[in-house]
Amino acid sequence: MSSTRRLSERLERSPIIVAPGAHDAITAKLAVRSGFETLYVSGSGVSTALTGLPDVGLITLSEVAKTTHYISEAVPGVPLIVDADTGHGNVLNVMRCVRELERAGAAAIQIEDQEFPKRCGHLDGKTLVPVEEMAGKVKAAVEARTDPDFKIIARTDAKAIEGLDRAIERANRYLEAGADIIFIEALQSEEEFRAAGKAVDAPLLANMTEFGKTPYYTAAQFEDWGYKIVIFPVSALRIANQVIVDFFETLRKTGTQEAFVPKMLTRQKLYEIIDYTRYETYQERFVPKQ
Repeated sequence: MSSTRRLSERLERSPIIVAPGAHDAITAKLAVRSGFETLYVSGSGVSTALTGLPDVGLITLSEVAKTTHYISEAVPGVPLIVDADTGHGNVLNVMRCVRELERAGAAAIQIEDQEFPKRCGHLDGKTLVPVEEMAGKVKAAVEARTDPDFKIIARTDAKAIEGLDRAIERANRYLEAGADIIFIEALQSEEEFRAAGKAVDAPLLANMTEFGKTPYYTAAQFEDWGYKIVIFPVSALRIANQVIVDFFETLRKTGTQEAFVPKMLTRQKLYEIIDYTRYETYQERFVPKQ
């Protein structure tokens, strides 16, 4: 079954889809080994991990597509929800974006209604494009896809700028334009999540990021409020980077990694995850030792 069909079927089931962020292929493998069936490829995560740059529209479509390709090859058949920022340009760029990411292995892409350069959804100072412009991008995205199961997620950042009512109006306008899933960013209370869940008749996505405007809620709570997907976009990246910081500080002070060895994946475990022995077998089959 294709990853796009899998995502469609999961959206039709009752349990909420919990999609952790996977910024690279090894993180995706680890998430799938832990039992997750859908992953989120965050623009912020890719920008940070791949280029060391902030999430302000600096990464290119080619970089996102290549990362998506690596991840889809690492976890074949696993639906990937890919953050496409503003669609990387105007409606023509959006159409190319859809085609490139569909070919790269995405099952869904998310486009947002911020002006370029965009900002992280939980920061202040965001600006929006006119609703008609974003609706046009949604229509272009729908027309560009070749797989009818490929999902178009429309994100609006209007709540922080225009208020919840206007965000809901925008969400419904994008739904009319053909969006399959709606994402209202940076809601701040149970009441706001419940209100959006009642006012928008579509599968809804919630963003459970850290250090943002949204309090910490569980997947079960989001499900109770009518949401079908909850993403944890950069949690794994933040945790991994903090551990790396701790290790580097210890290594600099002590000159040894010994204190961190119990916290490491063993060589054997890592080789198991990346299926090292399979590649050794290929080598032996095709180039036998003399």
